[in-house]
Amino acid sequence: MLGDADLDPAPLAGRTVAIIGFGNQGRAQALNLRDSGIGVRLGLRAGSPRADQARSEGLDICTPVDAARGADIVALLAPDEHLPAIYAEIEDALKPGAAVDFAHGLSIHYGLIAPRRDLDVIMVAPKGPGAALRSLYVEGRGMVALAAVAQDATGAAWPLALAFAQALGSGRPGAGVLRSTFEQETVSDLFNEAAVVWGAVPALLEAGFETLVEAGIEPQLAYLECVSELKLLADLVEARGIAGMREAISNTAEFGASLGGPQLVDDGVRARMKAVLADLRSDAFARSLSAEAAADYPRLRAQRKTAATSALEAARKSLL
Repeated sequence: MLGDADLDPAPLAGRTVAIIGFGNQGRAQALNLRDSGIGVRLGLRAGSPRADQARSEGLDICTPVDAARGADIVALLAPDEHLPAIYAEIEDALKPGAAVDFAHGLSIHYGLIAPRRDLDVIMVAPKGPGAALRSLYVEGRGMVALAAVAQDATGAAWPLALAFAQALGSGRPGAGVLRSTFEQETVSDLFNEAAVVWGAVPALLEAGFETLVEAGIEPQLAYLECVSELKLLADLVEARGIAGMREAISNTAEFGASLGGPQLVDDGVRARMKAVLADLRSDAFARSLSAEAAADYPRLRAQRKTAATSALEAARKSLL
C-alpha cells in the first residue's frame, strides 16, 4: 500500500483534467482534484440536471466533447453502461498522448471500449462511494484506492495514475493506494456486489426478517434484530476486524454465531459463489448489463418497486 510519502504529485502538476459526469464519483473527484490544485473542467450533456449544482460549486462546465478537447486526462465517470457511447462521442477530440481514466475497469476489461493506441489508459478506483470520498477529503482524511494501467502509450502512465490517486486524497494516513489491474479490480468488485455485500447481505437480512415475522415476531422487533444491528457489526469489523468483532460481543452471541453461521454458509453456498465468479470472469455480466440498459432497466425498476412496497420497508418506516 502506497502513501503520500511514496507518491509523486509532479506528473499531474500543470495538467488539465476533464471530468465527464457529475454523479456518484464525478462530483467527488472533480471537487477533490480542484481542491488539490489541479485544473478541472466538467463535461455535461446539454440540459443536465446536475449543471446548476456544479456551477454553484464553482466548476467550469462545457459539453463532453469540449471538455475532452485539449485535456491531458479525461476521466470517464458516468455510469458504466453509458461509457462506450460517451467514449465514441469524444474520441476524435482526445489529443495524442492524452490519458483516459476510469473509476471501474468494466468497460476496458470486457472490451466494451477499445481506446486509440496513442492514448494512456489508466484507472483510479476509490474503494467506496463518492460521497464518502468527498467527506473524508474535507475532513483531512482519505479513502483507499486501486490504481491500474491497461495501456501505457507514453511510458508515463503509471506515475500519472499514482499522482491522480494522491490528488484525490487516497495517499493520506489511514488510506493508501494499491497497485492492481483492470481485471482484478473488475472481477473482485463485481463479485462483491453480486455475491457478498450488496447482493447476499441484503437478501440475508430480508430472509431473516421474513422468517421471524412468519414465526409470529412483531415486524418492528424483527426489523431491529435482523436489520438495524448490521451497523453495529459493520462498525466493529471496521474497527477490530472479524476476529476482534467476535471478541467484542457477548459469549451468548458468539456461541450462537458459531452454530448458525456454518449451517447457513456451507459448501453449497461456496459452490454457488464460485459459479457467480465464473459468470463474472466471462462477458456474460457485461452483456446482461448492456441489454438491461438498452431496455430501460426493467429488472431494476421491478426490483426497486418490490423493495419499496415490502413489509420490511413498512416496518422500517414505522420506526422513524
